[in-house]
Amino acid sequence: MQPDPKLMIPSLLWNDLLADLHRRTRGRHESGAFLLGTKSEARREVQHIVYYDDLDPGAYRTGVVILYAESFGPLWEICRAKSLSVVADIHVHPRQAWQSEADRRNPMIAQTGHLALILPWFARPPVNFGEVGLYEYLGNHQWRNFSGRSVGRYLVFNP
Repeated sequence: MQPDPKLMIPSLLWNDLLADLHRRTRGRHESGAFLLGTKSEARREVQHIVYYDDLDPGAYRTGVVILYAESFGPLWEICRAKSLSVVADIHVHPRQAWQSEADRRNPMIAQTGHLALILPWFARPPVNFGEVGLYEYLGNHQWRNFSGRSVGRYLVFNP
């Protein structure tokens, strides 16, 4: 069994991420982003953010996040250019941050160990840390859930 993951993110980058995700919802639809950085077996360090609607301006057209295959080419180009990889993805829900059936069945990155975060209430401030959803993909549409009050053990802010 692999160790519990740690996602490290600078506090200022986290605050900017939350503000941008909330703004991009326009109070009407989901929004999301890929978190790029470096990773080891149990530690991922976020250094850059790529928003879904920057990859595909129509990503939120239906009200939920939908990214088609052609959106990933530009993502991989950004990763190569910055010598980073996708360490997690994040998106917002209009209400609670539970993982929907669509989220479970359609991971943004279907690779074992990938982390997916979900924020409640369209990331409207203040975001209650205990309501953040954090999930690790195990493969075959199975996930480990690190959500709730214990999320602070896995999501760590650096100065």
